[in-house]
Amino acid sequence: MSSLTEKDRPIVQLLLNTGTCPRCILRFCCVGSQTLYRCPYKDLMKDLKEFLKNNQEKEDTVCSDVVDPPCKRIRLEHTDERPDDLNHNGALQQIPSVNNENTATENSAVEVCNVCLGILQEFCEVDFVKKVCQKVNSADYQFTSFVFSVSLPPQLSVRERAAWLLVKQEMGKLGLSLAKDDIVQLKEAYKWIIHPQLSEELGVPADGKSLFEVSVVFAHPETDEECHFLATACPDCFKPAKNKQSVFTRMAVIKALEKIKEDDFLKHFPCPPGAPKNLCVALEIQCNNGAVFVAGRYNKYSRNLPQTPWIIDGERKLESSVEELISEHVMAEFKADSFNFSSSGREDVDVRTLGNGRPFAIELVNPRRIHFTAEEMKGLQQTINNSSDKIQVRDLQLVTRSAIGRMKEGEEEKTKTYSALIWTDKAIRKEDIAFLDDIKELKLDQKTPLRVLHRRPLAVRCRIIHTMKSEYIDEHHFRLHLKTQAGTYIKEFVHGDFGRTKPSIGSLLNRTADILELDVE
Repeated sequence: MSSLTEKDRPIVQLLLNTGTCPRCILRFCCVGSQTLYRCPYKDLMKDLKEFLKNNQEKEDTVCSDVVDPPCKRIRLEHTDERPDDLNHNGALQQIPSVNNENTATENSAVEVCNVCLGILQEFCEVDFVKKVCQKVNSADYQFTSFVFSVSLPPQLSVRERAAWLLVKQEMGKLGLSLAKDDIVQLKEAYKWIIHPQLSEELGVPADGKSLFEVSVVFAHPETDEECHFLATACPDCFKPAKNKQSVFTRMAVIKALEKIKEDDFLKHFPCPPGAPKNLCVALEIQCNNGAVFVAGRYNKYSRNLPQTPWIIDGERKLESSVEELISEHVMAEFKADSFNFSSSGREDVDVRTLGNGRPFAIELVNPRRIHFTAEEMKGLQQTINNSSDKIQVRDLQLVTRSAIGRMKEGEEEKTKTYSALIWTDKAIRKEDIAFLDDIKELKLDQKTPLRVLHRRPLAVRCRIIHTMKSEYIDEHHFRLHLKTQAGTYIKEFVHGDFGRTKPSIGSLLNRTADILELDVE
């Protein structure tokens, strides 16, 4: 046990006899060697025993140099209590003697640690690691690395605080100090032990930047009981939440521990922390893959198909949508839990999208499959296109999250091209509409259309019609090709929306005009 020094001996002796496991003892001795924590539990216990035995001869020397020797602190059964000793409700808890080292060591090996509640004991063993890996493998995820996360019972912070206060006082007797931040964090030590075991069993490396997460949630039945005194001392830190089963969350407990005074803490919680009645339980073992993004362009050929599911007051108006026709097949291939569909703009249910198509993206949440070749993506695209004559997709590909952001950037600065079939109430001749071709950069003021006022804020939006080209059909119909600023309400530009869009085709022609068909080109 070369990482431990003479100054650690009283701490080792003290913690070992108050029911602390070897790995937690290493943490409180600020041992940063990852390899040491990975040693078998029995070997660590044996090494600590040897460390104490080999240094026993130096005890007299230590006692003669220190006014209040650590060994006297441990053997207090036959001494008087002193006011400056740590206490619980004014009385110092008795710490058992270590005269029989074999007994102390054997008991420590089987008893649940009074600090980590068994996290650094049973849950570091091969059987538990295999249990985690079985869960991962049965979930059937694709991954080339993993990141491991762990959620610990909140009262571990309370028990660690009590143990720290005990060690801090003991070190103070030696003229030394121990800051709480100097202690190796429990989560960190646990990952040091677990990472190489998981990596070997799963056959992939641990990587902090991996998108595949393996998480374990530990719980303990005595959490509320042990943390209850904090709610009395610091009620502001514990506020009920609708989605939380207990107010004693990890962050709330940590916040309370930062606020509570040391004396008040010692009055309500035993120091050293008492032996737990139960071992921690692994409440959940979960896997999660980071989101994968698929993007492409779609054409919509139906005038009776919304972009997204059309549901009003819980009632579906149309049987399908562009989103559903595409996502159904993508979800099946990626085996994701859910998805989020987005696009660069949207068209009305009765508007076709032609030309190069509208850019779209799908965020796939927690996909089981994440690796696709270019040929496989082409195959998926063909499957979508063969499934319906209402839509077609192109350029289907895997993209990054940042690419999705770029798709949405500057939407209103883009130029859109439309083709509108227009009807007029009064007869028109070809020369009546010819002047429209000469209009350039026409500025519009568009008040939020009545048809979207229920879901869009009331505002006046300035938009620009860059160019128009008319195509005469008959005395009541003509087609108008437009290039406009993205975000322009084309239907309202044609009929005026009861004067809410100015000017409009109707006002320019001085007659009633309406739109019969609209295509995005």
